[in-house]
Amino acid sequence: MSAARRPRARRGEGDLLRNEILDAAGRLLAEKGDEDAVSIRMIADAVGVTPPSIYLHFPDKDTLIEAVCEQRFGEFDEALEKAAASAPDPVAALRARGRAYVEFGLAHPEHYRVLFMTRHERAMDLTDLTSADGATAGARAFGHLVEAVVRAVEAGAIVTADPLATAIVLWSGCHGLVSLLVSEPGFPWPPVDSLVEAVLTTQIEGLRPRA
Repeated sequence: MSAARRPRARRGEGDLLRNEILDAAGRLLAEKGDEDAVSIRMIADAVGVTPPSIYLHFPDKDTLIEAVCEQRFGEFDEALEKAAASAPDPVAALRARGRAYVEFGLAHPEHYRVLFMTRHERAMDLTDLTSADGATAGARAFGHLVEAVVRAVEAGAIVTADPLATAIVLWSGCHGLVSLLVSEPGFPWPPVDSLVEAVLTTQIEGLRPRA
């Protein structure tokens, strides 16, 4: 059912309406499980405004959906940071990040698909990827992963001449696992926990110092 039509926003309430639009779009995206099944009119009805009111804040649906995913993956970055914070050492922190990555991706499959499984034309440079102040939540999360790899190298726990490349390899393993689990739910997968541990062990143990 559509929400009751709301009165025109008063001066200074634009940010509040924008947040309500984001919340409604996020709920619908999760409920429908398909970006194509969510329309601007559906979002407008959920908020109680007309479609033109949506376009005052977002030029098109793609921009709105990306904003929803950016918001969600700000939470994603926080979840990974929280998981790593309780780890007893840098390698355990890398493992904790990997587990939290897969858990979050599977908990938000449609948001994950839009952000990481859809082609984006926006170019990124090295500063975006390695800075904690990167332009997007995804860039900030990746910057934190690079920093985690550097800490493990400095502790002598792993060996790599290129922390950036190693971070990409670790990301690729977790991303590949989430992508397969999301896109091939009918495959007879073993328990997810054992899959995650196998991927992390294969990757991280390969980085251990050799005697």
